[in-house]
Amino acid sequence: MNFWWILYIIDILLFVPVALTVGYLLFFAIAAMFKSTGEQKKAKQQKRYIILIPSYKSDKKILETVNSILGQTYPQRNFDVVVISDHQNEIINMRLAQLPITLLTPNFERSTKVKALQYAILNLPQFKIYDAVILLDAGNLVDPEFLEQVNDAFESAGTKAIQTHRMARNLDTPIARMDAVFEEINNSIFRRGHLAVGLSSALNSSGAVFDFLWFKRNIMKIRTSVGEEKELEALLLREGIYIDYFDHIHVYDEKTRLVRDFNNQRGRWTYIQLHNLLNNIRFLPIAMMNSQYDLMDKILQWMLIPRTIMMGFIAIMSIVLPFIYFTLAIKWWVIAAIALFAYSLATPDYLVGKDWDKDFLRAPLITIGAIYNIFRAGRDEAGNRLDAFSHLVQKVKYKGRRK
Repeated sequence: MNFWWILYIIDILLFVPVALTVGYLLFFAIAAMFKSTGEQKKAKQQKRYIILIPSYKSDKKILETVNSILGQTYPQRNFDVVVISDHQNEIINMRLAQLPITLLTPNFERSTKVKALQYAILNLPQFKIYDAVILLDAGNLVDPEFLEQVNDAFESAGTKAIQTHRMARNLDTPIARMDAVFEEINNSIFRRGHLAVGLSSALNSSGAVFDFLWFKRNIMKIRTSVGEEKELEALLLREGIYIDYFDHIHVYDEKTRLVRDFNNQRGRWTYIQLHNLLNNIRFLPIAMMNSQYDLMDKILQWMLIPRTIMMGFIAIMSIVLPFIYFTLAIKWWVIAAIALFAYSLATPDYLVGKDWDKDFLRAPLITIGAIYNIFRAGRDEAGNRLDAFSHLVQKVKYKGRRK
């Protein structure tokens, strides 16, 4: 096999999955433009909510989040705030203890958000009864009407899970602006666009609202150390539960300002995507037989190339191929233009400023860092599982000696 055949094979093996991914993104970016937000009906009753806020070494950011949620127009008797403060500064814990919240202070050897949420559920008083649970991250801010809007939306949705609109609270660095753009692209394509064609919204890591009994039962099933929201999403879709999305209910999230943190984030998300694909691909035949379109779409979504890696492939092939075989590069230029068109459709006007084009073109440059962090995330997860297995073996040996 000569060099040219090898080049043709590599070219087609890269181009086909990239083209399918771009086509998927374009379809839902266009669909999102036709999703209108209707007038929200007022709820007939005020439900009881518990707001869970895991906080790992977040320091003052957790105080901002708690004060934001305590300043609600919703009656305070109808919601409780639980902060799971893990490895937090003692002064911050003292200040949190003075607020009208429940403060839990676990000290995990290996801290994860899943462990924090499970710890909170296990330590709730049995006599407390709630209708729904809201997940927030340390650093999130909400409007004073947030709980009122959630209460109206949760009743009108008539389902066990809804997702609110997470958006940036800071646009002070190029990386923060790029993170905000990517967040809104996700909102357009994977939430608003999906709702426009009758499919479930994707869940986010914060701003999600669940039926309390469903969440209490299912959060204990999560064993992975990353991507708990995608595990919960898969459980919902396998049960045939629709996930609604409300664009007008805002959760303001602090965006990362450093390239290193941005790369870590993308690498972790790519690992989560692969992890969930491997865990759920076996359900695809059943979903097809039972016409579970939401689950089929989600598994297909996890099969697509992660977007940062996709843009990296497009950039590399568009630049390198003209020097090797010019005509092969033309289709890569076309697919690059279509991808940028899809992204521009999905980007809201408020993020299109004077530096938008410069920030957006940085995306392909972070691909190498993202790929590196995919392997690091996989290695960390494997290490966590190996440690858990070793711990289990030690417990078995200890019980054997006691007998």
